[in-house]
Amino acid sequence: MAGGLTISQAAAFAGVTVKTVRHYHRLGLVDEPRRDTSGYRRYTSTDLLRLVQVRTLAGAGVPLAEIGDLLDADPERFATKLDDVERRLTERIDELVARRDTLHRLADGDRALLPDRACALLDRLAELGFPPDYAASQREGLVLARALAPEFLDGFLTQLEHRLDDPEYVELSKRSWEAVSWDPDDPRLDELASALADNLLTNRELMEEQADFFSTPDAATRYELINNHRAEEAPTLTRLTALIEAKLRAAGLDIPYK
Repeated sequence: MAGGLTISQAAAFAGVTVKTVRHYHRLGLVDEPRRDTSGYRRYTSTDLLRLVQVRTLAGAGVPLAEIGDLLDADPERFATKLDDVERRLTERIDELVARRDTLHRLADGDRALLPDRACALLDRLAELGFPPDYAASQREGLVLARALAPEFLDGFLTQLEHRLDDPEYVELSKRSWEAVSWDPDDPRLDELASALADNLLTNRELMEEQADFFSTPDAATRYELINNHRAEEAPTLTRLTALIEAKLRAAGLDIPYK
């Protein structure tokens, strides 16, 4: 190639900017060619080849700090290094896909903060005819449970899956939500609490399996934050919850108490 290429020409042929070529020079990835008699640096076909190789590897996701060693490696070491780069790129792709999925789920608000299993249960509530406000309250409780007691969440989801298969529990839960409009001293609350406690005790073994969580020093605080997160907004529901818990404790279940 008579005369060689200017830096602008070399950059254009390689598909990069002049600024990028100079950056490659600073990093030592591409040697700066010697100046000609006119004082200009002229790029040969060998320089252009190296520039294209660096640009291609960089475009494939190879960190610039690793490209020099990669190009100077023997074929076996080159292949090994490429395998390592591919592995890291795959991990990054998986991470980006997970982030994208989270962004998609953000359209559903707090559902982005919950595992798929919990979201399926929230969908089930709608299918069973629970009002949106009830589902929203359950969603908030699940978000708090995942944050404050992740080791408790799976067991609770198992309980909820069993309960939603029970028509009596579903009907009692709907009645408990209707009771939000009652006065906190309404005598019907005690009857409803007894019915709910009796129903919960039909799956006593599922509740007992989580006794280890309740034995931790701060279990009562975390339990209170999760189970009574709407206490100020719904005093009747708070009283109903307290009545149910008292009956479960009387039956011998270890329910945290503050």
